[in-house]
Amino acid sequence: MSVGTNLKKLRSKTKYSQQDIADMLNVDRLTYVNWENETTEIKSGYIPKLADIFGVKIEDLFETSTSIVGVNNDYSTGGQHGIIINLSDKDLAEKLSGQIQELIKNLKK
Repeated sequence: MSVGTNLKKLRSKTKYSQQDIADMLNVDRLTYVNWENETTEIKSGYIPKLADIFGVKIEDLFETSTSIVGVNNDYSTGGQHGIIINLSDKDLAEKLSGQIQELIKNLKK
């Protein structure tokens, strides 16, 4: 995930509006919108303030993470089961996909 995406997710979790965050930072709402949309870079002085507002570490603002989005383990239906993993890094997704395919091949032997 990019910093803009992280800002949007964090803001959504806290239920703050873009205007709320802009007011807390004493910046114009459009400035904050541009940060979320990544049309302009965030000045370094605002980074610690954003982390404080959202109650996270500074590095969390920049983290590119993987997350499990959903797991289907309802064995009563007799249907398909699986795990959905959301990967924001294409190279990592391809590497993981290859490793899973190799694992499945080895399990079938």
